[in-house]
Amino acid sequence: MATAFIPPDYFRRYSVTDIFGSGQECEVDLGCGDGGFLLAVAQQHPERLFLGVERLLGRLRKVCRRADELELDNVRAVRAENRYLLEWMLQEGSVRRLHYLFPDPWPKEKHHKKRMMQENVVPVLHRVLTPGGELLFRTDHEEYYSWVCRVVGDSALFHREPWPDLTEYPVTDFQLHWESQGRTTYSARFVRNS
Repeated sequence: MATAFIPPDYFRRYSVTDIFGSGQECEVDLGCGDGGFLLAVAQQHPERLFLGVERLLGRLRKVCRRADELELDNVRAVRAENRYLLEWMLQEGSVRRLHYLFPDPWPKEKHHKKRMMQENVVPVLHRVLTPGGELLFRTDHEEYYSWVCRVVGDSALFHREPWPDLTEYPVTDFQLHWESQGRTTYSARFVRNS
């Protein structure tokens, strides 16, 4: 699978060139699942580089197989935990955009500590993003939306801006599912301060 990025060492940082063979910055789909969003956006923008992050091996294999079938040279996928990849594996200032779409909200209060978005993750996001880089977040869970808006929005490292007019922005399977049930989806865009 040409699309798979298998780090030779999980204890070092990788540049975009290390992962893709060229380029200075990429976009990262955190928790890319079966790759529906990742592959659609990569097809729409062959001039940009996209890294999918997925913890589950079966899903990762499916993403890689489909990307190879579509001959998408601008896609790589890595098996890792989102936070570990951001904090320990990616080079500083190498990500132009983070897509964090419909993550598990861990709705029970006793599970809130399992949420990736915590106050101590905000500096990690700031470090990995390019100046002016952005985090695009979507969820169907209103409480988690409020949580992320507070955690990231209250930080001096980011400022909130309106969701960009991305008419071509692919819709995830989760978004289709929730909207077909009449549920509201919430979107937030945070831009890295210099």
